[in-house]
Amino acid sequence: MNYLESMFGLKNKNAVVIGGSGTLAGAMAVGLASAGANVAILGRNFEKAEEKAEQIKLKTGVKTVAVKVDATKKTTLEDAKKIVSKKLGKVDILINAPGMTSKTPFLEITEEEWDEIVNVNLKSALFGCQVFGEEMLEAKEGSIINISSVASGPPLSKVFAYSTTKAAINNLTRTLAIEWATSNVRVNAIVPGFFPAEQNKKMLTKERVASIMAHTPMARFGKPEELIAATIWLASSKASSFVTGSIVTVDGGFTSMTI
Repeated sequence: MNYLESMFGLKNKNAVVIGGSGTLAGAMAVGLASAGANVAILGRNFEKAEEKAEQIKLKTGVKTVAVKVDATKKTTLEDAKKIVSKKLGKVDILINAPGMTSKTPFLEITEEEWDEIVNVNLKSALFGCQVFGEEMLEAKEGSIINISSVASGPPLSKVFAYSTTKAAINNLTRTLAIEWATSNVRVNAIVPGFFPAEQNKKMLTKERVASIMAHTPMARFGKPEELIAATIWLASSKASSFVTGSIVTVDGGFTSMTI
């Protein structure tokens, strides 16, 4: 075993990726598997989850499992945990990645739409941490990675509900990091910049893209695979053993830009 493998390798670790059939979380799942971790893909669309799990298995040779869940309902995650435990074993790594956005103006958003965004973006992370974090606390080891956004602060225009939930994700991350640190369960968040994905395609108008590029020093969108290194680093109990409560930004300089 060489130095990098001993530092960042995830062999014999088991990872759960909630929302793993999506563009960004799917790339993260591939990265974890390429580093040796067995991977469970959890998502609302079982066909997509199963397809991603099979792709990962064929590409990397690790054990994979796909489970249909509605992450806004705790009972489905508890059922998924039983399946993952039976197929893979105890969970060492958790990625909370469900996401939903909306461009509905503040005065026009309905209670139903607000609740749906909060449930998908925030409640799902709460439940994910509760269900899989409990096992990590018992084992006295684990890494939880919540997916935040550059919208978490300062907030982005036109997506106030999304921005609000992502700010809450950062707070939840730091709160759990404090509470669970002495149990050796690390809780961090990754803040992606602008990465074209299924959920934000409808928002990327010509004018919006021009505004994003003008505010991004690297003047381009991110590529999903550019999130893998940060994911592996945070997942590794050796490489990031003293890292918890961190909000790790991968945004091409977006949050550093003023005028």
